[in-house]
Amino acid sequence: MRVAFFPDAYNEVDGVANVSRHFEAFARNRGLPFLTIHAGPNRKTTSEGSVTRLQLPRSWLTFPLDRAHEYDLGFWRYYGQVMETVRGFAPDLVQITGPSDLGMLGALIAHNLHVPLAATWQTNLHQYAKRRLTPALTWLPRRWSAAVVEGAEKWALRGAMRFYRIPRLLFAPNPEMVALLEARTGKPCLLMSHSVDTEAFSPQFRDRQLGPFTIGYVGRLTREKNVRLLAHLDQALRERGNKDFRFVIVGEGAERPWLEQHMVQAEFTGVLTRRDLARAFANLDLFVFPSETDTFGLAVLEALASCVPVVVTAAGGPKYSVEHGRTGFVAGNFEEFVTCTERVLTDRALAAAMGAAGREYALATSWEQIFEGMYKSYERCFHAAHEVSQDVFEGSEPEFSALKRLG
Repeated sequence: MRVAFFPDAYNEVDGVANVSRHFEAFARNRGLPFLTIHAGPNRKTTSEGSVTRLQLPRSWLTFPLDRAHEYDLGFWRYYGQVMETVRGFAPDLVQITGPSDLGMLGALIAHNLHVPLAATWQTNLHQYAKRRLTPALTWLPRRWSAAVVEGAEKWALRGAMRFYRIPRLLFAPNPEMVALLEARTGKPCLLMSHSVDTEAFSPQFRDRQLGPFTIGYVGRLTREKNVRLLAHLDQALRERGNKDFRFVIVGEGAERPWLEQHMVQAEFTGVLTRRDLARAFANLDLFVFPSETDTFGLAVLEALASCVPVVVTAAGGPKYSVEHGRTGFVAGNFEEFVTCTERVLTDRALAAAMGAAGREYALATSWEQIFEGMYKSYERCFHAAHEVSQDVFEGSEPEFSALKRLG
Protein backbone atom coordinates (compact mmCIF):
# COMPACT_ATOMS: atom_id res chain seq x y z
CA MET A 1 0.00 0.00 0.00
CA ARG A 2 1.25 3.46 -0.95
CA VAL A 3 0.13 5.92 1.74
CA ALA A 4 0.12 9.74 1.54
CA PHE A 5 0.02 11.12 5.07
CA PHE A 6 -1.13 14.64 6.08
CA PRO A 7 -0.55 14.97 9.87
CA ASP A 8 -1.82 17.94 11.90
CA ALA A 9 1.49 18.03 13.76
CA TYR A 10 4.94 16.63 13.05
CA ASN A 11 7.70 18.82 14.53
CA GLU A 12 5.70 19.86 17.59
CA VAL A 13 6.09 18.40 21.09
CA ASP A 14 2.75 16.66 21.57
CA GLY A 15 1.00 13.33 21.20
CA VAL A 16 -0.17 13.82 17.60
CA ALA A 17 3.36 14.68 16.42
CA ASN A 18 4.77 11.74 18.38
CA VAL A 19 2.36 9.28 16.76
CA SER A 20 2.99 10.84 13.33
CA ARG A 21 6.75 10.33 13.60
CA HIS A 22 6.29 6.74 14.79
CA PHE A 23 3.92 6.03 11.90
CA GLU A 24 6.44 7.33 9.39
CA ALA A 25 9.25 5.37 11.07
CA PHE A 26 7.18 2.17 10.84
CA ALA A 27 6.80 2.65 7.08
CA ARG A 28 10.51 3.40 6.66
CA ASN A 29 11.58 0.37 8.70
CA ARG A 30 9.28 -1.89 6.66
CA GLY A 31 10.30 -0.39 3.32
CA LEU A 32 6.71 0.73 2.61
CA PRO A 33 6.18 3.59 0.10
CA PHE A 34 5.15 6.55 2.25
CA LEU A 35 4.71 10.28 1.57
CA THR A 36 4.43 12.73 4.49
CA ILE A 37 3.28 16.30 3.91
CA HIS A 38 3.37 18.58 6.95
CA ALA A 39 3.94 22.17 8.05
CA GLY A 40 7.28 23.42 9.34
CA PRO A 41 9.62 26.40 9.56
CA ASN A 42 10.80 26.21 5.94
CA ARG A 43 10.23 24.54 2.60
CA LYS A 44 12.13 21.27 2.44
CA THR A 45 11.91 17.91 0.69
CA THR A 46 13.76 14.92 2.10
CA SER A 47 13.92 11.25 1.19
CA GLU A 48 15.06 8.39 3.38
CA GLY A 49 14.59 4.85 2.18
CA SER A 50 10.98 4.36 1.14
CA VAL A 51 9.82 7.59 2.82
CA THR A 52 9.56 11.02 1.21
CA ARG A 53 8.73 14.07 3.31
CA LEU A 54 7.57 17.47 2.08
CA GLN A 55 7.65 20.29 4.64
CA LEU A 56 5.86 23.56 3.84
CA PRO A 57 5.97 26.84 5.83
CA ARG A 58 2.82 28.61 6.93
CA SER A 59 2.05 32.19 5.86
CA TRP A 60 1.26 35.50 7.58
CA LEU A 61 -2.39 34.43 7.47
CA THR A 62 -1.59 31.94 10.23
CA PHE A 63 -3.28 32.30 13.61
CA PRO A 64 -2.44 30.39 16.81
CA LEU A 65 -4.67 27.67 18.19
CA ASP A 66 -2.44 27.53 21.28
CA ARG A 67 1.26 28.07 21.95
CA ALA A 68 2.32 25.07 19.89
CA HIS A 69 -0.33 24.73 17.18
CA GLU A 70 -1.39 26.97 14.31
CA TYR A 71 -3.85 27.17 11.43
CA ASP A 72 -2.92 28.82 8.13
CA LEU A 73 -5.85 30.29 6.19
CA GLY A 74 -3.51 30.61 3.20
CA PHE A 75 -2.31 27.01 3.16
CA TRP A 76 -4.49 26.41 0.09
CA ARG A 77 -1.86 28.25 -1.98
CA TYR A 78 0.09 24.97 -1.97
CA TYR A 79 -2.75 23.06 -3.59
CA GLY A 80 -1.11 22.88 -7.04
CA GLN A 81 2.31 21.85 -5.75
CA VAL A 82 0.93 19.29 -3.31
CA MET A 83 -1.47 17.89 -5.91
CA GLU A 84 1.43 17.40 -8.32
CA THR A 85 3.53 15.72 -5.62
CA VAL A 86 0.74 13.40 -4.50
CA ARG A 87 -0.25 12.53 -8.08
CA GLY A 88 3.36 11.65 -8.84
CA PHE A 89 3.53 9.47 -5.75
CA ALA A 90 0.32 7.67 -6.89
CA PRO A 91 -1.04 6.74 -3.45
CA ASP A 92 -3.46 3.92 -2.83
CA LEU A 93 -4.84 5.82 0.16
CA VAL A 94 -4.61 9.22 1.86
CA GLN A 95 -4.46 9.40 5.67
CA ILE A 96 -5.21 12.60 7.63
CA THR A 97 -5.27 13.25 11.37
CA GLY A 98 -8.00 15.86 11.67
CA PRO A 99 -9.70 19.00 10.31
CA SER A 100 -6.56 21.14 10.29
CA ASP A 101 -5.19 23.14 7.37
CA LEU A 102 -3.22 20.01 6.37
CA GLY A 103 -6.19 17.71 6.92
CA MET A 104 -8.56 19.76 4.78
CA LEU A 105 -6.00 20.02 1.98
CA GLY A 106 -5.37 16.27 2.11
CA ALA A 107 -9.09 15.51 2.06
CA LEU A 108 -9.67 17.65 -1.02
CA ILE A 109 -6.71 16.18 -2.88
CA ALA A 110 -7.86 12.63 -2.08
CA HIS A 111 -11.32 13.49 -3.36
CA ASN A 112 -10.08 15.05 -6.59
CA LEU A 113 -7.72 12.13 -7.26
CA HIS A 114 -10.46 9.58 -6.46
CA VAL A 115 -8.26 8.03 -3.78
CA PRO A 116 -9.79 6.54 -0.60
CA LEU A 117 -9.46 8.74 2.47
CA ALA A 118 -8.86 7.59 6.06
CA ALA A 119 -8.84 9.83 9.13
CA THR A 120 -7.91 9.52 12.78
CA TRP A 121 -9.68 11.35 15.60
CA GLN A 122 -6.93 12.81 17.77
CA THR A 123 -8.39 15.77 19.67
CA ASN A 124 -11.75 16.43 21.33
CA LEU A 125 -12.15 19.82 19.65
CA HIS A 126 -15.65 20.34 21.06
CA GLN A 127 -14.41 19.98 24.63
CA TYR A 128 -11.49 22.31 23.92
CA ALA A 129 -13.97 24.91 22.63
CA LYS A 130 -15.98 24.66 25.83
CA ARG A 131 -12.97 24.91 28.15
CA ARG A 132 -11.42 27.87 26.35
CA LEU A 133 -14.63 29.84 25.92
CA THR A 134 -15.72 29.56 29.57
CA PRO A 135 -13.26 32.11 31.08
CA ALA A 136 -14.04 34.63 28.32
CA LEU A 137 -17.70 34.77 29.35
CA THR A 138 -17.37 35.40 33.07
CA TRP A 139 -18.89 38.89 32.56
CA LEU A 140 -22.21 37.32 31.53
CA PRO A 141 -24.81 36.02 33.98
CA ARG A 142 -24.04 32.41 34.78
CA ARG A 143 -27.18 31.10 33.11
CA TRP A 144 -26.39 32.92 29.87
CA SER A 145 -22.73 31.97 29.81
CA ALA A 146 -23.61 28.32 30.45
CA ALA A 147 -26.02 28.36 27.52
CA VAL A 148 -23.42 29.91 25.20
CA VAL A 149 -20.73 27.44 26.26
CA GLU A 150 -23.00 24.42 25.86
CA GLY A 151 -24.09 25.70 22.47
CA ALA A 152 -20.47 26.16 21.37
CA GLU A 153 -19.61 22.61 22.41
CA LYS A 154 -22.66 21.21 20.62
CA TRP A 155 -21.97 23.02 17.35
CA ALA A 156 -18.23 22.30 17.46
CA LEU A 157 -19.00 18.59 17.79
CA ARG A 158 -21.57 18.79 15.01
CA GLY A 159 -19.07 20.52 12.72
CA ALA A 160 -16.35 17.98 13.50
CA MET A 161 -18.68 15.06 12.84
CA ARG A 162 -19.72 16.57 9.53
CA PHE A 163 -16.07 16.67 8.50
CA TYR A 164 -15.53 13.07 9.63
CA ARG A 165 -18.34 11.89 7.35
CA ILE A 166 -16.00 12.54 4.41
CA PRO A 167 -13.47 9.66 4.90
CA ARG A 168 -14.30 6.06 4.12
CA LEU A 169 -12.45 4.75 7.17
CA LEU A 170 -11.97 6.22 10.65
CA PHE A 171 -9.64 5.46 13.56
CA ALA A 172 -10.00 6.59 17.18
CA PRO A 173 -7.75 6.04 20.22
CA ASN A 174 -10.38 4.88 22.72
CA PRO A 175 -13.60 2.82 22.68
CA GLU A 176 -15.83 5.77 23.61
CA MET A 177 -14.76 7.77 20.56
CA VAL A 178 -15.03 4.70 18.31
CA ALA A 179 -18.68 4.29 19.32
CA LEU A 180 -19.45 8.02 19.01
CA LEU A 181 -17.88 8.36 15.57
CA GLU A 182 -19.67 5.33 14.19
CA ALA A 183 -22.99 6.54 15.59
CA ARG A 184 -22.63 10.14 14.34
CA THR A 185 -20.99 9.50 10.93
CA GLY A 186 -22.30 6.11 9.84
CA LYS A 187 -18.73 5.21 8.80
CA PRO A 188 -16.66 2.27 10.11
CA CYS A 189 -14.34 3.31 12.94
CA LEU A 190 -11.57 1.12 14.29
CA LEU A 191 -9.65 1.34 17.55
CA MET A 192 -6.13 2.70 17.12
CA SER A 193 -4.40 2.42 20.46
CA HIS A 194 -1.01 3.95 21.29
CA SER A 195 2.33 2.59 22.40
CA VAL A 196 5.54 3.96 23.88
CA ASP A 197 9.26 3.59 23.26
CA THR A 198 10.29 1.60 26.34
CA GLU A 199 13.97 2.20 25.64
CA ALA A 200 13.56 5.97 25.45
CA PHE A 201 11.39 5.97 28.60
CA SER A 202 12.85 3.68 31.23
CA PRO A 203 13.60 3.51 34.98
CA GLN A 204 17.29 3.27 34.08
CA PHE A 205 17.33 7.07 33.73
CA ARG A 206 16.43 7.63 37.38
CA ASP A 207 19.30 9.37 39.18
CA ARG A 208 17.44 10.73 42.22
CA GLN A 209 17.67 8.61 45.36
CA LEU A 210 16.80 10.91 48.24
CA GLY A 211 14.43 13.80 48.82
CA PRO A 212 10.67 14.23 49.24
CA PHE A 213 8.06 12.14 47.44
CA THR A 214 7.82 13.66 43.95
CA ILE A 215 4.49 14.02 42.18
CA GLY A 216 4.72 15.01 38.52
CA TYR A 217 2.72 16.24 35.57
CA VAL A 218 3.86 16.44 31.94
CA GLY A 219 1.84 18.25 29.30
CA ARG A 220 0.54 21.61 28.16
CA LEU A 221 -0.39 24.00 30.95
CA THR A 222 -3.69 25.03 29.44
CA ARG A 223 -7.26 25.24 30.66
CA GLU A 224 -8.50 22.27 28.63
CA LYS A 225 -5.93 20.08 30.43
CA ASN A 226 -7.65 20.87 33.75
CA VAL A 227 -4.25 21.71 35.28
CA ARG A 228 -5.65 23.89 38.07
CA LEU A 229 -6.57 20.63 39.74
CA LEU A 230 -2.84 20.27 40.50
CA ALA A 231 -2.95 23.31 42.79
CA HIS A 232 -6.15 22.09 44.45
CA LEU A 233 -4.52 18.68 44.92
CA ASP A 234 -1.48 20.30 46.50
CA GLN A 235 -3.67 22.19 48.95
CA ALA A 236 -5.87 19.18 49.77
CA LEU A 237 -2.89 16.93 50.50
CA ARG A 238 -1.44 19.51 52.89
CA GLU A 239 -4.77 19.99 54.62
CA ARG A 240 -4.78 16.24 55.28
CA GLY A 241 -1.44 16.56 57.07
CA ASN A 242 0.91 15.44 54.28
CA LYS A 243 4.07 17.55 54.09
CA ASP A 244 6.98 15.50 52.72
CA PHE A 245 6.19 15.86 49.02
CA ARG A 246 6.74 18.22 46.11
CA PHE A 247 5.50 18.70 42.55
CA VAL A 248 7.49 18.77 39.31
CA ILE A 249 5.53 20.37 36.47
CA VAL A 250 6.90 19.81 32.94
CA GLY A 251 5.41 21.92 30.15
CA GLU A 252 4.36 25.41 29.19
CA GLY A 253 1.08 27.24 28.72
CA ALA A 254 -1.13 30.12 29.74
CA GLU A 255 -1.97 28.53 33.11
CA ARG A 256 1.64 28.47 34.34
CA PRO A 257 1.55 31.89 36.13
CA TRP A 258 -1.60 30.89 38.01
CA LEU A 259 -0.10 27.56 39.04
CA GLU A 260 3.15 29.18 40.19
CA GLN A 261 1.14 31.56 42.36
CA HIS A 262 -1.06 28.90 43.95
CA MET A 263 1.28 25.92 44.50
CA VAL A 264 3.37 25.78 47.67
CA GLN A 265 6.34 23.69 46.59
CA ALA A 266 6.52 23.05 42.86
CA GLU A 267 9.31 23.09 40.31
CA PHE A 268 8.38 24.31 36.82
CA THR A 269 10.85 23.00 34.26
CA GLY A 270 9.28 24.32 31.06
CA VAL A 271 9.25 22.04 28.03
CA LEU A 272 11.67 19.11 28.16
CA THR A 273 12.53 16.73 25.34
CA ARG A 274 14.43 13.49 24.73
CA ARG A 275 16.81 12.43 27.50
CA ASP A 276 15.86 15.37 29.76
CA LEU A 277 12.20 14.36 29.52
CA ALA A 278 13.04 10.70 30.15
CA ARG A 279 15.01 11.68 33.29
CA ALA A 280 12.14 13.84 34.51
CA PHE A 281 9.70 10.92 34.19
CA ALA A 282 12.05 8.40 35.79
CA ASN A 283 12.72 10.66 38.79
CA LEU A 284 9.02 10.86 39.69
CA ASP A 285 7.39 8.75 42.38
CA LEU A 286 3.87 9.34 41.07
CA PHE A 287 2.45 10.79 37.86
CA VAL A 288 -0.91 12.58 37.97
CA PHE A 289 -2.91 13.47 34.86
CA PRO A 290 -5.97 15.64 35.59
CA SER A 291 -7.13 16.11 31.96
CA GLU A 292 -10.72 15.19 31.15
CA THR A 293 -10.45 16.04 27.44
CA ASP A 294 -7.53 13.89 26.23
CA THR A 295 -8.47 11.14 23.83
CA PHE A 296 -5.55 9.00 24.96
CA GLY A 297 -2.86 10.76 27.00
CA LEU A 298 0.47 9.46 25.71
CA ALA A 299 2.24 10.88 28.76
CA VAL A 300 0.47 8.25 30.88
CA LEU A 301 2.18 5.47 28.92
CA GLU A 302 5.52 7.30 29.16
CA ALA A 303 5.14 7.38 32.96
CA LEU A 304 4.24 3.70 33.12
CA ALA A 305 7.23 2.82 30.95
CA SER A 306 9.39 4.78 33.43
CA CYS A 307 8.17 2.54 36.28
CA VAL A 308 6.00 5.32 37.73
CA PRO A 309 2.41 4.68 38.95
CA VAL A 310 -0.29 7.04 37.72
CA VAL A 311 -3.55 8.62 38.87
CA VAL A 312 -5.96 9.79 36.15
CA THR A 313 -9.57 10.99 35.95
CA ALA A 314 -12.43 8.75 34.88
CA ALA A 315 -13.26 11.12 32.00
CA GLY A 316 -11.57 10.83 28.61
CA GLY A 317 -9.20 8.30 27.14
CA PRO A 318 -6.30 8.03 29.66
CA LYS A 319 -8.32 5.69 31.88
CA TYR A 320 -8.02 2.97 29.24
CA SER A 321 -4.24 2.88 29.81
CA VAL A 322 -4.53 2.35 33.57
CA GLU A 323 -5.28 -0.94 35.31
CA HIS A 324 -7.09 0.39 38.37
CA GLY A 325 -5.45 -0.85 41.57
CA ARG A 326 -2.55 -2.47 39.70
CA THR A 327 -0.67 0.18 37.69
CA GLY A 328 -2.38 3.17 39.27
CA PHE A 329 -5.83 4.54 39.99
CA VAL A 330 -8.77 5.95 38.02
CA ALA A 331 -10.52 8.64 40.10
CA GLY A 332 -14.20 9.37 39.62
CA ASN A 333 -14.11 12.82 41.24
CA PHE A 334 -11.74 15.23 42.94
CA GLU A 335 -12.06 13.64 46.39
CA GLU A 336 -11.15 10.27 44.93
CA PHE A 337 -8.24 11.88 43.09
CA VAL A 338 -6.89 13.22 46.38
CA THR A 339 -7.46 9.92 48.21
CA CYS A 340 -5.75 7.86 45.50
CA THR A 341 -2.80 10.22 45.40
CA GLU A 342 -2.47 10.13 49.19
CA ARG A 343 -2.64 6.35 49.19
CA VAL A 344 0.40 6.07 46.89
CA LEU A 345 2.16 8.93 48.69
CA THR A 346 1.93 7.19 52.07
CA ASP A 347 2.64 3.62 50.92
CA ARG A 348 6.06 3.32 49.27
CA ALA A 349 5.67 -0.45 48.85
CA LEU A 350 2.44 0.09 46.91
CA ALA A 351 4.12 2.75 44.78
CA ALA A 352 6.97 0.37 43.93
CA ALA A 353 4.63 -2.51 43.08
CA MET A 354 2.45 -0.33 40.87
CA GLY A 355 5.51 1.09 39.14
CA ALA A 356 6.80 -2.40 38.31
CA ALA A 357 3.35 -3.43 37.02
CA GLY A 358 3.21 -0.27 34.91
CA ARG A 359 6.54 -1.06 33.29
CA GLU A 360 5.31 -4.57 32.52
CA TYR A 361 2.14 -3.12 30.94
CA ALA A 362 4.14 -0.68 28.79
CA LEU A 363 6.45 -3.45 27.57
CA ALA A 364 3.42 -5.35 26.31
CA THR A 365 2.42 -2.52 23.95
CA SER A 366 3.87 -2.22 20.46
CA TRP A 367 3.75 0.44 17.73
CA GLU A 368 4.49 -2.36 15.25
CA GLN A 369 1.27 -4.19 16.09
CA ILE A 370 -0.76 -0.97 16.01
CA PHE A 371 0.43 0.13 12.58
CA GLU A 372 0.27 -3.41 11.20
CA GLY A 373 -3.40 -3.36 12.17
CA MET A 374 -3.88 -0.04 10.38
CA TYR A 375 -2.34 -1.40 7.19
CA LYS A 376 -4.59 -4.45 7.31
CA SER A 377 -7.54 -2.07 7.56
CA TYR A 378 -6.14 -0.12 4.61
CA GLU A 379 -6.05 -3.31 2.54
CA ARG A 380 -9.73 -3.98 3.26
CA CYS A 381 -10.60 -0.35 2.47
CA PHE A 382 -8.56 -0.41 -0.75
CA HIS A 383 -10.30 -3.50 -2.09
CA ALA A 384 -13.70 -2.13 -1.06
CA ALA A 385 -12.90 1.06 -2.97
CA HIS A 386 -12.30 -0.95 -6.16
CA GLU A 387 -15.64 -2.70 -5.73
CA VAL A 388 -17.44 0.64 -5.89
CA SER A 389 -15.21 1.82 -8.77
CA GLN A 390 -14.66 5.57 -8.75
CA ASP A 391 -17.51 6.30 -6.35
CA VAL A 392 -15.21 6.08 -3.34
CA PHE A 393 -16.83 9.00 -1.55
CA GLU A 394 -20.46 8.00 -1.88
CA GLY A 395 -22.63 10.20 0.29
CA SER A 396 -19.87 12.74 1.00
CA GLU A 397 -20.53 15.31 -1.75
CA PRO A 398 -22.38 17.79 0.50
CA GLU A 399 -19.49 17.81 2.97
CA PHE A 400 -17.03 18.50 0.13
CA SER A 401 -18.79 21.51 -1.39
CA ALA A 402 -16.93 24.07 0.76
CA LEU A 403 -13.57 22.35 0.21
CA LYS A 404 -14.15 22.36 -3.54
CA ARG A 405 -14.84 26.09 -3.58
CA LEU A 406 -11.68 26.80 -1.58
CA GLY A 407 -9.64 24.51 -3.83
